[in-house]
Amino acid sequence: MGAPAKAGGDTVKCDIILCGVGGQGVLTVGAVIAMAAAADGLEVRQSEVHGMAQRGGAVLSHLRLSDTSVAADLIPRGCADLILSMEPLEGLRYLRWLKSDGVLLSAEEPFLNIADYPSPEILRAMLDKVPGARLVPAQSLAQQSGNRRAVNMVMVGAASIYLPISRLILRDTIARMFASKGNDVVARNLDALELGAASAAAQARSSS
Repeated sequence: MGAPAKAGGDTVKCDIILCGVGGQGVLTVGAVIAMAAAADGLEVRQSEVHGMAQRGGAVLSHLRLSDTSVAADLIPRGCADLILSMEPLEGLRYLRWLKSDGVLLSAEEPFLNIADYPSPEILRAMLDKVPGARLVPAQSLAQQSGNRRAVNMVMVGAASIYLPISRLILRDTIARMFASKGNDVVARNLDALELGAASAAAQARSSS
């Protein structure tokens, strides 16, 4: 998957599973994508975000974007164009929702929130079985941007190459979202966005 999904004719749609654990900024990722999609003229439907009340607990949301009406909030199994995960094991948890040619895009750094979290070797083997798996060095890219807390914006950037949303509108949405925190914070989050996009684009080229 290297472009927005088509649902017959010229209709554009993108069904996204957002996941991670509490405290990783899944809600912010969903808000940025949803706001930017709406600003770009797309219909947006999003399920409730589950699991946020417990920091470190699983978080899941369905986000559906289309240039036509969307009938339901929830994505049927086997129909997601993209799983966007803030850590790899949570992304693997929802593989049943991914299309055969869909992309599992995850931050590469694990969040060790359970006692039996797989070893790096087992986790790597699991990911290698997923043709569309892409790992993003999100923490190191966030540090490179000058804001180590901008991991979620790195992941928005990585997802941007698969979204039917203008990058300029994504940038404007992020700028407005962080405007109250000052120009420096805005600039660092925009840098994180671009670093994530460049990383994902390089991986997409190498796998094609």
